[in-house]
Amino acid sequence: MTDFIIEPIVAALQAGDPLLAERLCREQLQAKPDAVDPLVLLALSLWRQGDHAGALDVYARLARLHPEDVMHWRNYAVALRNAGDLRAAERAYETAVRLTPDDPELLELHGLIQMDLGKFVEARDTLLRAFGKSPDTPAIRIHAAQSCSICRDFRVEELLKPWRTWLPLEEDLQFELAEVLIQQGEALCALEVLEDLLRRAPSHVTVQLSLASVYERVNRLDDAEAMLRTIEASGASADQNVRIAIERQRAQLAARRGDAAGAREALERLGPAGDSDAGYWFALAKVCDKLGDPAAAMRALEKGHASQILELKTAVPHYFEAGAEVLPNERARVAAADYREWPILSAPDVSQSPVFVVGFPRSGTTLLEQMLDAHPRLQSMDERPFFNTLAGQLERSTGIEVPDGLGRLDQRDCDELRKGYVILACGKIPRRWDARLVDKNPLNMMWLPMIHRMFPNAKFILAVRHPCDVILSCYMQNFRAAVLAVAGQSLERLARAYVAAMESWLYHVGIFKPDVFVSRYEDLIADTRGQTRRIAGFLGLDDADSMLHFDVRAREKGYIKTPSYTQVIEPINRSGIGRWHRYREYFEPVLPIVQPMLAYWGYGAEVSAAAEAR
Repeated sequence: MTDFIIEPIVAALQAGDPLLAERLCREQLQAKPDAVDPLVLLALSLWRQGDHAGALDVYARLARLHPEDVMHWRNYAVALRNAGDLRAAERAYETAVRLTPDDPELLELHGLIQMDLGKFVEARDTLLRAFGKSPDTPAIRIHAAQSCSICRDFRVEELLKPWRTWLPLEEDLQFELAEVLIQQGEALCALEVLEDLLRRAPSHVTVQLSLASVYERVNRLDDAEAMLRTIEASGASADQNVRIAIERQRAQLAARRGDAAGAREALERLGPAGDSDAGYWFALAKVCDKLGDPAAAMRALEKGHASQILELKTAVPHYFEAGAEVLPNERARVAAADYREWPILSAPDVSQSPVFVVGFPRSGTTLLEQMLDAHPRLQSMDERPFFNTLAGQLERSTGIEVPDGLGRLDQRDCDELRKGYVILACGKIPRRWDARLVDKNPLNMMWLPMIHRMFPNAKFILAVRHPCDVILSCYMQNFRAAVLAVAGQSLERLARAYVAAMESWLYHVGIFKPDVFVSRYEDLIADTRGQTRRIAGFLGLDDADSMLHFDVRAREKGYIKTPSYTQVIEPINRSGIGRWHRYREYFEPVLPIVQPMLAYWGYGAEVSAAAEAR
């Protein structure tokens, strides 16, 4: 057996002399061309010389010579990825994972390649497998959360739960953590992560740009502008990509400060960052709308939705399968006869039950929430899909599906569901137990059967607004939630989703007879004092005056998670009423769809003189 001396080769590599290392490797390989150690070191020396093709040939040779050795497939996969051949790297990782299926780091690397290839569902499943093998590794949790975020998978929240215990992280990984938090709408958490990172890397331009964007999102406009000036002063804006990023952010700040013309000019001059830049088109549409140019706004929205749907077809393909529901449980109904068979169980009284604010998105639910949160005896939280989560847990643990199996729940089941709800709520806000919880989530209207089973004495506030204003406003939003983004791809599809949601709600209200206050957006705007008093009376509250100062309370909070964040920090205004009339020509196919709801809620489709003036 030939003895190989590898120490001189390793020393040459450590000394930065890969050419010498290559020569020494080839000398030793003359005696035995297939020797493993000299081949591995030869590949490394070639790679360091920039001869990537030569190194890849050696790694491929090793994998062929030793097809059951995971190390060679892993090295080959890494080299392929570094060389930019992602598809071949994926195949090499598949082989490596097959050989060692329980290696969490290998699963993580495989999942990251799948992410790079746009195979988001496969990447999520692979990275969740890695998490299952190594649940305490921050990098694996962050990468699994990235994939879940793209796939709009609720598990992202649980994956990131201990993020504060991970800091500080390596710079790139900490920035990835911040990006996922931003995607999830956790701007205040992202702010904490980015500011910590900037203290350690004060000249990191990418971090500075991201931080400026987050400052805008939490309504710290002056801080955002100051950060942009800092970047410019450093000279980093000489880079074209950095300069464009700064100008894009300045366009957003201009729009926030009421300079819609300046924002439009900047956006149109800069153009989108690429085919997948849906956010650009939504931003342009909003400023065109403010400037009274509905045709330009609709052109931009069409492009924005097309870009968004392309991404969603890869990230959440099940929404596009034949017969797929857009809204949760949109066709599910609890029959009156089945409801009469539900066992009578003990449940919290009205004072111990949350107040549920529901209504189709963009109906004024955020305004109502901020008004209620301004009352000292009420406490709201950012909207969360708690009932989606609880329903999933119930089905996995018991096999009971919602709503069909709700009649099978016994006292223990309902107590456990309520306990789970409280745990979820306390994970989001520090609960004040002297205040009633306000749960604002518009599409909780689709979960009325489950809510009624858990909290049969709860009060509901249903936000109602002219359906056409609602549909137009939804169409103009770059919704993060897949259910809303998919529903929002056209005015007609939104109209059908609106009608489906209302029909589900009205049907189940007729079955369960919950205590509901209907809050009309137009009445709330026209007579805010009178309406808040009626809402306070409905909730058994003596004083409604604090609710009138919702905008002050919202500014004190600094961050509102929903798309209304730029509006609820301002006093009441009527600009959103009748806006759809400017888009009347686009609504002609929509009006027959929503006519039943226009009639039910007493709204007309005629153009008023006030609307014409707007």
